[in-house]
Amino acid sequence: MPKHEFEVAMTCEGCSGAVTRVLNKLEGVTFEIDLPQKLVWIESDKDAEVLMQTLQKCGKEVKYNGTK
Repeated sequence: MPKHEFEVAMTCEGCSGAVTRVLNKLEGVTFEIDLPQKLVWIESDKDAEVLMQTLQKCGKEVKYNGTK
């Protein structure tokens, strides 16, 4: 399963909580959040565009860095 890296403009625990909430609504994804680095890694078979649109629902600026 590919691991996608995203930069998300998170500044606090509330921000990472919002990211966690939107990602928990997706089926078949596992994710890791690095708040100090403002990075989110998502393991999923879903298209990167679907993951990006899901992350944008938390209201933060999101940038896709590619697969790792």
